[in-house]
Amino acid sequence: MRLVQTDNLVILRKKYIEVIEQTPDFMRNVRWIYGQHPKDEMIQNYMDNGEMYALMNGNEIVGMVAVVMHQDDNYKAVPWQADLRNDEVATIHILAICPEYQGRSLGIQLINQIEKLSKNNGKKAVRLDVLKSNIPARKMYERAGYSLRGEQKLYAENTGITDFLFYEKIF
Repeated sequence: MRLVQTDNLVILRKKYIEVIEQTPDFMRNVRWIYGQHPKDEMIQNYMDNGEMYALMNGNEIVGMVAVVMHQDDNYKAVPWQADLRNDEVATIHILAICPEYQGRSLGIQLINQIEKLSKNNGKKAVRLDVLKSNIPARKMYERAGYSLRGEQKLYAENTGITDFLFYEKIF
């Protein structure tokens, strides 16, 4: 498995839609609706900024993620373990494993590769937010050594106002 930058919107759109439509309990846990979250403009922006990655098995995409080498100001309200500047942190967004590869610990492998990428870019921590309802993702992040640092009600186009949890791993 290897993590590579990718810039093929057509393939990524297809893969995200497969994840949404074919993952059991996806709408209960994750509640993504393609076109609201994620949407083409979001993925294109990540690609334009060199932040969109694919986990590859040979020539096949088995997972996707955006890795941003900073955190947005809205993350500053969370009681993080370390008081770091926005540019000292990498953030994970829209992480997904293709349905036929789920249950094989590829999410953990992807997170490990994100951490290596972040360290190589001089970051001191990786942070992320996840819906409180997304129990499978929360368990995966906790197994990967991430600690829960806070909870906030936030608005998302696909969910409305809902509870988000914030996780952090410091290097």
